[in-house]
Amino acid sequence: MPKLFTFFLSLCAALLPAAAGAQDTPPTQSSTGLRPDSVEAGGLAPPRVLTLDLTRNANDIWDRIRRGFGMPDLETPLVAEQQLFYLNRPAFLKQVFARGGRYLYYIVDELERRGMPTELALLPMVESSYNPMAYSRAHASGLWQFIPSTGKNYNLTQDKWVDERRDVIASTSAALDYLQTIYEMHGDWHLALASYNWGEGAVGRAVQRNVDEGLPGEYARLRMPEETRNYVPKLQAIKNIVARPELFHIDLPYVPNEAHFVALEAPQGIDLATAARLAEMPIEEFVAFNPGFNRPVIAGTGQTLIVPVDRAAHVEMRLNEFQLAGRGWRTYELQPGERLAEVAQRYGLTLAQLQQINGLNAQSRTGPGYSLLVPDGIDPAGALQAARLLPNTTFAAPAKPALVKPGRVKLGMTAPASKAAPAAKGAAKPASRATPRAAAKAAGPKSAPPKGAPAKAAVKPAAPAKPAAGSSAKRAPEKPRR
Repeated sequence: MPKLFTFFLSLCAALLPAAAGAQDTPPTQSSTGLRPDSVEAGGLAPPRVLTLDLTRNANDIWDRIRRGFGMPDLETPLVAEQQLFYLNRPAFLKQVFARGGRYLYYIVDELERRGMPTELALLPMVESSYNPMAYSRAHASGLWQFIPSTGKNYNLTQDKWVDERRDVIASTSAALDYLQTIYEMHGDWHLALASYNWGEGAVGRAVQRNVDEGLPGEYARLRMPEETRNYVPKLQAIKNIVARPELFHIDLPYVPNEAHFVALEAPQGIDLATAARLAEMPIEEFVAFNPGFNRPVIAGTGQTLIVPVDRAAHVEMRLNEFQLAGRGWRTYELQPGERLAEVAQRYGLTLAQLQQINGLNAQSRTGPGYSLLVPDGIDPAGALQAARLLPNTTFAAPAKPALVKPGRVKLGMTAPASKAAPAAKGAAKPASRATPRAAAKAAGPKSAPPKGAPAKAAVKPAAPAKPAAGSSAKRAPEKPRR
């Protein structure tokens, strides 16, 4: 016992100096990152730095997009202006981000497979508000807003049955091909994006003009149209919001980091409304997954239908049952001297219904051998319903050729309807895509945007504000086009 008591006294004697020394040490940082004495003195916390733990799986698609950011940030007053525009419209942001949730996983997957920065997954928000049915005055169409000529350059089929500029899978592949091409041309993502908006030829000449004048050739120092000056800031503003939504008090809709849809072989002769019914989906939602069709009926072979991945097995089984039933739609070729009204009556349709299903109007010219879709043992009501959701595209030849006045553009041409020289003249192929001021028929904010605000909304944008003093918009040598 005396030995134990002596050991206890020795231990206490050893600990007392350490405790006394601890009282003299300066206060340490708290768990909040602030020193207590600095809090008492009214000191401010250091800026919060978000970090990404790449050792764990992404929480959702937004987390995955953040991990793949690879473009240099652009920090200009225009970025702040665009950012304020979006933040003042939280309902619009919520609507567009939710709509993009259908397509984001596929786009991000393709970007990562190619080793491209994931900021590009946000570009369709600038282009079309993630609306694959968006269509501009320059005839640009789809999520990525291809004009007809550039779509053909990138093998996007455009005929009376389909328009692959609106097809999510085909158009995404073409857009990423194009973006890779113009990035390799300039070696700079900001210049590549400006080329996507204005045309690679126009951007190349603007860079050379600066070099000749002894000025930097970077994006922010170029003289360019106002729309192109605001194009990269729009994307940067969206990137900033996605990167730190909590900083801006924005709740991004939950989009799981998993495949959202799969492609199934489409049976010949099925209409989109019947396919939607077999998939147990509203026709509007089904068309949003399958926006590339110009007709409400799939008449040929080799086509696919996009359906949600969680119901793919069930839908595939029901599509096979439909094919075995032998009922659906077929094509009928007009005979010499036969009128459309006669064909409509023979198949239990009105003339207006036959024209609607086949994308015809009173001015369309048809003749012997022209293929028409007609019902074959199926109720035409579903196809008529689906036809009302599709673009009113007519591929039949008009009764009389349209006269084009000098300086004007006929439907389908790619030159801008202005006296300015085409911006892409002399540019390396493929040609640039569409005018940047394309008023896409997509859902968008109802209030009029400020100068340079996002213009890809369904509503017609208000007249732009006058450029600020010293703006390069008035000095732009060419009108923007894509």
